Amino acid sequence: MPALNRQPLWMLLAVIWFTPAVAETLDEEDLALIYGDKANISIATGNQQPLRQAPSVASVITAEDIAAMGATDLDEALESVPGMHVSHSNVSYTPLYTFRGIFSANNPQTLMLLNGIPTTTMFTGSKGNAWGGLPLENIARIEVIRGPGSALYGADAYAGVINIITKSAAESTGTQYGARYGSFKTRDAWIQHGGKWGTVDVAAYLRVGDTDGFKRLITADAQTRLDGIFATSASLAPGNTYLGHDAVDASLELTYQKWHLRNGYKLRNNLQLGAGVASALDPFGSEKSERITTELSWVDPEISKNIEVGFNASLLQYNDTILSPLVIYPASVKFPTGTFPNGMLGSPEKWERDSRVSSYATYSGFEGHQMRLGLGHDDLNMYKTAESKNFTLTAAGSPVPLSSIVDYSSTAPFMRPQRRQIDYVYVQDEWNFATDWALTAGVRHDNYSDFGGTTNPRLALVWDATLDLTAKLLYGRAFRAPSFVELYSINNPVQQGNQNLRPETNQTLEAAFSWQAKKDMQVNLNFFHYEMKDIIRLVANTSPSVGSAYINSGKQHGNGMELESVWDYSSNSRLTGNYSYQNSIDDATGQDAGYAPHHRIYLRSDWRYASGWLSSAQLNRVMDRKRTSGDTRPKVPDYTTVDLTVRSPGYGKWGFSTSVRNLFNADVREPSLAPGTAIPNDLPMAPRSLWVQLTYKQ
Repeated sequence: MPALNRQPLWMLLAVIWFTPAVAETLDEEDLALIYGDKANISIATGNQQPLRQAPSVASVITAEDIAAMGATDLDEALESVPGMHVSHSNVSYTPLYTFRGIFSANNPQTLMLLNGIPTTTMFTGSKGNAWGGLPLENIARIEVIRGPGSALYGADAYAGVINIITKSAAESTGTQYGARYGSFKTRDAWIQHGGKWGTVDVAAYLRVGDTDGFKRLITADAQTRLDGIFATSASLAPGNTYLGHDAVDASLELTYQKWHLRNGYKLRNNLQLGAGVASALDPFGSEKSERITTELSWVDPEISKNIEVGFNASLLQYNDTILSPLVIYPASVKFPTGTFPNGMLGSPEKWERDSRVSSYATYSGFEGHQMRLGLGHDDLNMYKTAESKNFTLTAAGSPVPLSSIVDYSSTAPFMRPQRRQIDYVYVQDEWNFATDWALTAGVRHDNYSDFGGTTNPRLALVWDATLDLTAKLLYGRAFRAPSFVELYSINNPVQQGNQNLRPETNQTLEAAFSWQAKKDMQVNLNFFHYEMKDIIRLVANTSPSVGSAYINSGKQHGNGMELESVWDYSSNSRLTGNYSYQNSIDDATGQDAGYAPHHRIYLRSDWRYASGWLSSAQLNRVMDRKRTSGDTRPKVPDYTTVDLTVRSPGYGKWGFSTSVRNLFNADVREPSLAPGTAIPNDLPMAPRSLWVQLTYKQ
């Protein structure tokens, strides 16, 4: 790599190796207090079990990890996971969680769960474009599976699964107040409480915040190209990104004996549009999204001998509304059908209500077996859509200007209300068939009201070869359900839905090894191969009435490996690191699938001093991101970021921390979509930033 790119790496390594020399020695138990419980995981089978023996390739990020790395948003924490990279879309810079080279514009191949419940919105099949980040003060742990999980979790557990687990009353005892101020006029304040109300355990959290977002220059956008075609000058590029928003996050968890009631609220208001909904800069458009969640669960771990039973019911109310009309293209934009003096404007809105009920029973009465049977029903209802716009479309899909904004909600909206119902059943057996050997076998069948059924198995063989070495051989098949926008989109100048779509499928084979190299060092290594079929892509259509349409048109395969290690190299210091490699090929072209890094290195070193101070340095090196077939731009530039975080031991009831992100102000860019005519110079990411935080605990 060039000498300039090596400088941050060598500076961080110097800090890692020389700083601990000045730290004072502490008891070995202190490290366990810092990092929390990383040894167990529940996402792999639904049952709590040791991470090294879990039938999956998984990672755990604890609240203590989050504090040590100085992460304030989910994206920052997830970038530490091997085999995973956080990219971004142009719309509001929504994060795209890319596992093992599997990339798409809306990221529906990654299933995100909150306390085991999907956060999926039906329109895009993902968490939605009006996401606006997720704060971490109320997060107890994040569990991540790399690879398929459809046999247990169903749709979209395709490339990976992320389960975010919030803090219980026991994990947030007392009352804590916090405030944080940082770069880009970012302000957050929160209150968190854990305690009892009579015989009921109570965990409550409220956070409010706002930010102007970072301003980075977009040198050219989609309108720049139109200006070149029609000899106009409507583009606002060169111009800055627009990433401001206001935020409210709240939750209330009540636990009484075997019952748990969780309520959540997530508001993103005045959410700006990043690089624009059509990759044309828009300083005026803004939207609002609200998520209201309710979940009631009951678990009896021993309803009778050897039998555990659980039940869960949840409801998600989600709406995405437009506060100021979205500027699809700016004022004076010109098409062959006419000119838009005030810009091409639209306000697509949607309301969704999703209810889910499920139950399971686990039986361990057969010697060496733990069997789990589950079933459920999902009712996913996008019950209302609305749209106002100042254009109509020709038969060929070209926009025709109107003299004013017209409400087309009842006549020609972007989509009619849609509803999907799913019934599913799964069975899983964890069989310890010999000493040190375990076979986990599972299969799940999902029946969809709109496209039929799909069955997905998985197998995992785990061998504790020695006291220090565990080996795993894993196979899984997964599917990704077509989203509503892919099935039912209409009256859209860019894309049309296709109700004949089939689910995408993915088969993955993995070999994994977990080695306790010595008492204070853990090393994990895994290899994977996957094959994707029936990939849903937007393809130009020769029909005179449709510009582009979604079809099942693609295949992709990939191989790679992930190496990670944790080394407690002194009684008060820890070095965490991982290296990931992937190579993904589009079968149709025989060329690289693009977007995702082929190589990534992550390093973090933490030190705790006798005085109680904790300091951490982390490095993230992203390398070798190629373009897709037909995108003639050079590969996306490599980058290295370094972050430093310092936390005080707490003075009485007060605590202090501060962090510098992207210390050396690297020019970080995430790839824009091929062929690169919309935003040719990619999406610039945040420059150097700083935050300071103060907490008070009663």
